[in-house]
Amino acid sequence: MNIIAVGLSHKTAPVEIREKVAFPPDGIKEPLRELVSLEDIQEGVILSTCNRVEIYATTRDIAGGISRIRRFLADYHKLPLEAIEKHLYSHHSESAIRHLFRVASSLDSMVVGEPQILGQIKTAYGYAAEYRTSGIILNRFLHKAFSVAKRVRTETRIASSAVSVAFAAVELARKILGEISGKTVMLVGAGEMCELAAKHFINSGASRIIVTNRTFEKAEQLADEFGGDAVPFDEFQGALHLADIVLSSTGAPTAVIKSEDVENALRRRRFKPIFFIDIAVPRDIDQKVNDIDNAFLFTVDDLQQVIQANMEQRNLEAEKAEEIVEMEIGQFFKWLSSLEVKPTIVALRNRFDEIRRAEVEKTLSSWKDSPPDAEKRLESLTLAIMNKLLHNPIQTLKKGKEGGRTDLYLDALMRLFELQSVEADFDEESDAEI
Repeated sequence: MNIIAVGLSHKTAPVEIREKVAFPPDGIKEPLRELVSLEDIQEGVILSTCNRVEIYATTRDIAGGISRIRRFLADYHKLPLEAIEKHLYSHHSESAIRHLFRVASSLDSMVVGEPQILGQIKTAYGYAAEYRTSGIILNRFLHKAFSVAKRVRTETRIASSAVSVAFAAVELARKILGEISGKTVMLVGAGEMCELAAKHFINSGASRIIVTNRTFEKAEQLADEFGGDAVPFDEFQGALHLADIVLSSTGAPTAVIKSEDVENALRRRRFKPIFFIDIAVPRDIDQKVNDIDNAFLFTVDDLQQVIQANMEQRNLEAEKAEEIVEMEIGQFFKWLSSLEVKPTIVALRNRFDEIRRAEVEKTLSSWKDSPPDAEKRLESLTLAIMNKLLHNPIQTLKKGKEGGRTDLYLDALMRLFELQSVEADFDEESDAEI
């Protein structure tokens, strides 16, 4: 049995293509069942996120299975295959295993190390398990992907450094102030970047959020979301003294925080430091603030330097993660290949024995004066020859099961001797853990 993967992602398709082939979570039951009803597709899982749509399945016919899933993606979404074909990629066997392990470990993500993808894969698997479209192979495959991702997170620092502007702002504030815990944060602006920063500050222990915005209702909404306070935009300079950290992103054409505003705030704070983060372009904060004692001003360029340094660190950690993935591929592939070894050995012996018996019967029927023990002696002779001929191939398969590649041998034997697979009875719970 082979694992195949077919899909597209942010690397191969623009958003206008990705959204056309996306599957809504509340409507995944029907496509899952249609998927496993395709010819020679035994198991299936559909992963659909904003950045990728991928189908993982099991099949005995690799080329045919990939072709049928590509057609399924187009037909289900009522699209001509030509419209999406150039954006699709496919993997099978070891390559498919490597791909999912890398995806789960966020090595294939738009931002390497981001944590969301693992949760999305778990959700996709949950639907497949609920609707019974995953079986022994994909169950083990997905669980192995989860453990690989966990190992990558545990043994590397791939997700430890900030690579977004909002998170980098929090990391920089922590470096300057020592701790975020107990600090008051003022957000000048209520856009998406300020909202993300507020989440990061709260998660880092900030005790209070103050929000101001030209549209006061938006300031109130964002403040309510984090249990904070809203301040009218034409009054916020008078509240600067309350903040330990000020993050500004308004889109105003000129500075909204002047040096004199900061000097007044510091006097009211008895010169307790204020950390300013200006992520607006054009800049929101007068650059003269840099010259004021106990005022620390950083711009989006400073944050980009933090992000770039962290990206370089993540890339180094990604190299370690890739090594872990490669190690885990071999272990899983050994288990997957072992599923076919016993049935193939049985089928091979059956095929040889069928030929042997036919030839013995043919020979006996042509003998007119055969000895009384002719049949017994022919049986012994031909059986001994058959066992000797099969000894090396069978031993090679068994050794491959213990630590090598058996897929090539299995495929060659099935094709050369036109074997019909014998289904083995495997108990998933009793299988040894990988």
